[in-house]
Amino acid sequence: MSRVYNFSAGPAALPTEVLKQAQSEMLDWNGSGMSVMEMSHRGKDYMSIATKAEVDLRELMAIPDNYKVLFLQGGASSQFAMVPINLLNGKKKADYLLTGQWSKKAVAEAKRFCDVNIVADTTDSKFTTVPDAVSLKFDPEAAYVHYTPNETIAGVEFDYIPDTGDVPLVADMSSTILSRNIDVSKFAVIYAGAQKNIGPAGLTIVIIRDDLVGNADSNMPVMLDYKTFVDNDSMYNTPPTYSWYLAGLVFAWGLEKGGMSVIEEVNKRKAAKLYQVIDDSAFYSNPVDVKCRSWMNVPFILANADLDAAFLEQAATKGLMTLKGHRSVGGMRASIYNAMTEAGVDALIAFMKEFESAQA
Repeated sequence: MSRVYNFSAGPAALPTEVLKQAQSEMLDWNGSGMSVMEMSHRGKDYMSIATKAEVDLRELMAIPDNYKVLFLQGGASSQFAMVPINLLNGKKKADYLLTGQWSKKAVAEAKRFCDVNIVADTTDSKFTTVPDAVSLKFDPEAAYVHYTPNETIAGVEFDYIPDTGDVPLVADMSSTILSRNIDVSKFAVIYAGAQKNIGPAGLTIVIIRDDLVGNADSNMPVMLDYKTFVDNDSMYNTPPTYSWYLAGLVFAWGLEKGGMSVIEEVNKRKAAKLYQVIDDSAFYSNPVDVKCRSWMNVPFILANADLDAAFLEQAATKGLMTLKGHRSVGGMRASIYNAMTEAGVDALIAFMKEFESAQA
């Protein structure tokens, strides 16, 4: 069996070492005689898995002690509602930065619960840039500020963390988390769907500062209250146990690789070499402002869109898969999350040069 290079934006590739470990433990985890999928989430075996996963994530991200780590369901999209439900705390308005399709969805959901002030909107640029930090004017009376550091569809990311003063900062880090060092203390809430850098779909990580827990609207369902999960160690109901287990394997893998500083350096190098081949070519182009280019999601457009189908077909014969760009952008998109090796990026670059030469 040969593995392809999977450039999917999510569900994304997982580290081969993690998949092999999960394979070896599939029928019998640690002598238990059971698969992790069969374990009671309240049994001592599974509790040890859950505890280690949190400990390793805290170490990887240097999460301060005054933050809770929650392992939830519902995807990042559920957080579009849970954030206002839990953070408004009697206030009627919140600030949002609209810089892509995911922040656009977050805005739409928040409008169900409060008045949304759009501090910046890059729709007119077709989401190819982010606002300058000095241009942002936040409302000191807002309940919180929400933004999406990396937009997977357009491949645009913030090269700075917005300074919101005393107003809590909330970030949808679904495609940013674990890709680099992040100062968690600058954020009130970080949330992330798992299916990019964390693990398989089905799990959502929420990192929330202690003082923001327990303020949810009492009329809301208990399953939408962060305190429900804080009080029950993320096990108020049956959690996505296997996804949690696999995430734990990914966290351990990250530590074994040398931690976030090493992972960050590799990710910077992968992105730089891919953007370089695009910039050095008249055949390929990237529409995003250079200072706002995503490390994780690299869209590129062929000079002749009529060649898109041939590019994808020939790429597949080289084991380079899921490179088709999002329908709203077109062209190609290579998502190069942590599990995408440098060898995979190098193989893509070699093919891009080969394909371009063949068209000359």
